[in-house]
Order: sequence, then C-alpha cells, then structure tokens
Amino acid sequence: MQAYRIEGNAPFGKQTQKFSQDVVASNEDDAKHRIYSILGSRHRINRRQITIESCKKIKPSSSQDPHVIHHFREQIAASGNTSSEEE
Repeated sequence: MQAYRIEGNAPFGKQTQKFSQDVVASNEDDAKHRIYSILGSRHRINRRQITIESCKKIKPSSSQDPHVIHHFREQIAASGNTSSEEE
C-alpha cells in the first residue's frame, strides 16, 4: 500500500472548487476509485462531475490526513522524519 495525493475539481454546492485529498491505495487506479467513492458518499457528487487533475505518490510523513497517518504510523515513527518532501 502507498500514500497518494489526488488533486482536482468538483462541484460543491453551486460552485466548482479545487480539492486535494490524501488516500492509502495499492495503485493509482485504486486511489482514483477511492476519491470517487469518498466524494460521492460525502457530497453526493457523481463520478462524471469529478475532474482529477493529478495523482501523485507521496511520502506518508508528508500527509496530514488521519487515515494515512494511522496506516503508516509504525513507518513514520521508525523513520522519525516529518519532512514534507514528495517522492
């Protein structure tokens, strides 16, 4: 499993806004699927309304998302590194 940062645009209310979300997934396609699922369930947005602009693999220590931190907690603690550099 890897940490990914997905960035894109989606309609939230009457406006289209940019979003950035960190997820834990096995590959890029799985990460995109998780974003579609998360945004669809939280905001009732159809998959065709979501535009994904980028999908990057990131270091887990650079994420602020609680799910990513929890999944990689042992790796982050062992490295002792809290840098925000991307791979």
